Amino acid sequence: MPAAESTKESLVPSLLPVLARGALLSPFKRPRTDAPFPRTPLTLPGVRIDLPHLTAYERVCGFPTGVDTLPLTYPHVLAFPLAMRTMAGRAFPLPLLGLVHTSIEITQREALGPDGEYELTVRVAELAPHRRGTQAVVVTEARTGGRVVWDSASTYLARHRTTAPAGPPPAEDRAPLPALAEWRLAEDVGRRYAAVSGDRNPIHLHPLTARLFGFPRAIAHGMWTVARCLAEQPVPAAVHLRAEFKAPVLLPGTVTYAADGGRFELRGGDRAHLIGELRPEAGAVTRGGPP
Repeated sequence: MPAAESTKESLVPSLLPVLARGALLSPFKRPRTDAPFPRTPLTLPGVRIDLPHLTAYERVCGFPTGVDTLPLTYPHVLAFPLAMRTMAGRAFPLPLLGLVHTSIEITQREALGPDGEYELTVRVAELAPHRRGTQAVVVTEARTGGRVVWDSASTYLARHRTTAPAGPPPAEDRAPLPALAEWRLAEDVGRRYAAVSGDRNPIHLHPLTARLFGFPRAIAHGMWTVARCLAEQPVPAAVHLRAEFKAPVLLPGTVTYAADGGRFELRGGDRAHLIGELRPEAGAVTRGGPP
């Protein structure tokens, strides 16, 4: 692995300049699966948890506050500024505007405490063809004491015309899970999650800005939907999560939370917005190679 580039950014900096740069560069990028991509990781060392920020995140996502372990999805938020720096840069071949987060896998090897100190690293692991364009796998790692204790692989899709065989769409071979709750989501969910995550993509903030990108109303962040589901169930200390974002959740709106064992989903009527699965796991390695 190339030597990591270190940065001393704050944990939740204003990402507006980074997002603006990514937006300005987007029209000049022509995505393709054989394009070169940045291979130097970005690293943020010596990360300490800001407890008021953690509490704000827990409240927005429905987690209990004041517990002695971090929510499984919280390191994703801590590393989000590094991911945005990577994907908004000139060397990243996919346009930031229109990039769709399609799935995430998280492996946590032990419970993470709010009093720990962590080193966060983000890198692009690969580009791959997709029937609707090109997708990138962005890997995030959290270390403490030199050990990788948490890692994730997020897949982002840039839609464009492709000469690759389209193939059939993925089959939906799972029966609906038992419904456990119905949630009425407020119109401001996207703005409240943006305030704690730094993800101020205009599709999440307001109906007017969402319409510019083809949505009738603002849509919920995919990572908020995952976190909201995890807040409803016990999560083992050593665990593997796989979640797929199937369809946008419009705000305001009503969704059904369903779960059985480690499997869970969000539905709107018969339409799946999110499907996921938790399973106890120890020692697994994320996509993109060993740490």
